[in-house]
Amino acid sequence: MIVLAAFIGHWYLSLFCQTFFLHRYSAHKMFSMSKFWERFFYFLTYLSQGSSYLSPRAYAVLHRMHHAFSDTPKDPHSPHHTKNVFTMMWQTKNIYNAVLHRKQPIERQFDRNYPEWSFVEKIGDSWISRAGWGIFYSLFYIFAFIYLDMHWAFFFLLPVHFVMGPVHGAIINWSGHKYGYSNFDNHDQSKNSLILDVVMMGELFQNNHHKRPNAANFGAKWFEFDPTYPVITILHKLHIVRLRPSAEAKKAQHEVGHDRLVEDETEA
Repeated sequence: MIVLAAFIGHWYLSLFCQTFFLHRYSAHKMFSMSKFWERFFYFLTYLSQGSSYLSPRAYAVLHRMHHAFSDTPKDPHSPHHTKNVFTMMWQTKNIYNAVLHRKQPIERQFDRNYPEWSFVEKIGDSWISRAGWGIFYSLFYIFAFIYLDMHWAFFFLLPVHFVMGPVHGAIINWSGHKYGYSNFDNHDQSKNSLILDVVMMGELFQNNHHKRPNAANFGAKWFEFDPTYPVITILHKLHIVRLRPSAEAKKAQHEVGHDRLVEDETEA
């Protein structure tokens, strides 16, 4: 049970950092925060993703490209232009690395207005850090197997720890653009895969999100529950983050380079 609890804890903490910090903050600027809290969540993202740490800058650039070119050949991770989920992940990895190491020209509209912390970037992307986290995960499982009577089958969970961030991205990008229902015609293949997205913390409301990329709440219908949004509202009330009013959010969305028409949102 301890190993399963550790896996679930790692899954959701890493997923929260991806949807809250990398996606909704770094890529979309749905809310603002002080430099202290930005650094806090920046470092928390490194700790939670560990060996699969994703750069906020590279993530933001790829995600903005995804919105601008959704499900076209220029989309960096569309399931409709790759043979399977593994080739999609490999293609995404190559584009991510090219962006991360500045080996690919990037339009100015995508490459600006994101958090940066070179110290954590260098550590998180180093092979020493990635290998160190991998050894840490492995030692935990070995310890649990020897001293906590863990069943050997739990070792099959270990590889997911190694690539937690890309696994989350693969589920979201593959399922969210192939399976489910649509509330809106976005001229792409985005779908809402679940109506209560407690699995991916709201990220599987892709159809809603592509229609209203300014909205911090990824749910659109009354029955669609985005678990991350209540957390954001609590952080807003605690003055840790500040949700943007609709006009300001629209302006910020324009600044980060989306060229699709977006509609004004009224914060709940």
